[in-house]
Parts: sequence; structure tokens; C-alpha cells
Amino acid sequence: MPLKKSEFVAFLKNFLDLLYPDLCCACKNILMQGERQICLHCSSRLPFTGFEHEKENSFTALFWGRVPVETSVALFYYQKGGIIQNLIHSFKYSANIRMGCFLGDLLGESIARSNLYRNIEFIVPVPLHKEKERKRGFNQSKIIAGCISGKTNASCLNGVLERRGPTETQTRKARYARWENVSGSFGLTCSKAVKGRNILLVDDVVTTGATLEACANTLFDGGAARLWMAALAISI
Repeated sequence: MPLKKSEFVAFLKNFLDLLYPDLCCACKNILMQGERQICLHCSSRLPFTGFEHEKENSFTALFWGRVPVETSVALFYYQKGGIIQNLIHSFKYSANIRMGCFLGDLLGESIARSNLYRNIEFIVPVPLHKEKERKRGFNQSKIIAGCISGKTNASCLNGVLERRGPTETQTRKARYARWENVSGSFGLTCSKAVKGRNILLVDDVVTTGATLEACANTLFDGGAARLWMAALAISI
């Protein structure tokens, strides 16, 4: 008796899984049924911050006396050579979009559970310069913002905040050099879209906060009412 279409699809999937099994992005072991991107063992080792429940935390403290931020959340601690660096690098530099969505969904779920973020109306991702986004093929912050939107009632405002010119990588710069590198680098394409709005500003990894500070100042200059910040991870 010939297989039904649904049975054939299931058979083909099982066969391909045998040939090309999904591997944990952290330890490279085969993922079991129900596991997504990383195995349960590696999931138990993820360095969560718990910031979504803390109005005052080390992320928010970066902007004390500089930018009036309501509160900020970074889901994980980021350490060089650590599991989170490996996962985020897989997303950003190996175009593992599924990993980015996995991490973005976790961040979105943590924000949705917290009363500290219930007044957010719109989500604005930190933009890449157009040339850099073209080369990479995507803006990682935009993907994260989309995941957060999917878990909350807030809508994404993509394209409202723009990077006006290319900047050097921030990776090896000190705090002041980072601030100087991005100062004046951002602008608004439509200030009416942010005027009087409660906005969540989203990035991938936070080190000194210089990029987020420059973006925040641009949003406030455009009339944004209140501002929150979110990132996948904060460097320690």
C-alpha cells in the first residue's frame, strides 16, 4: 500500500534527521526531540542575569546621569570564550538566524513576563549602516526586535532610526573612544513616529553602552516620551 503524503513527509524527515541530525550549537551533541538549538544540559548552564525583575541593575547603571532610561534588561552575561559568546557569534557571523530567533524569543518572553515593561508601545532596533547590513545580509538587532514584538503587544518601528555613516568596529575601543566613535552617527527618518511614544531600544550585546546612549539621545531629540533598553547580553 503506498504511503500517504503526510506519512511520506514524516518518513523523509526522519530519514534526513538520521543523515543530518540537528546539533547543539554549544556542545555539538545531537539534539533530542523537543530540544531547540541547544540541548537541555547546555540550557541549564546559560548565565541568565535576572535583570527583567530588577529596575536598578548594572545595565541601567551605565546610563545614570547620562540618559533618562526607565530600566534596562540584558538576558545573559557575556564572557569572552563563554557559551553566550559562541551562540551570539553563530547568529551574527555565521548567519544562524534560527539561533538569533531562539535567543530573541527567550528575551521577548522575559520582557513579556515583567511588569517593568508593560507600558512599552514601540520597539526600535539599533540600526546598521546600509552597506554593513547589505554585506551581512541582515541586521541582528532587527531580528531580535521582531522576536520581542512577537512576544509582547509592542510593534516594531524599523527604519525610523538610521545610522548616517559607517563607523569603526567598537570591539577593541575603550569607553570614551566608543562614545566618540558613534557620537552624532544616528538620525531619525521620521520624528513624528517617535514623538510622545514609549520606546524599547534594542541591541545585541552591551559593553559600555555608547551606541545605545547615542541612539537614545537621538530618540529623545525627536520627542520620545519614555525609553527602555533591551539586549541579549551584557559584557562582564
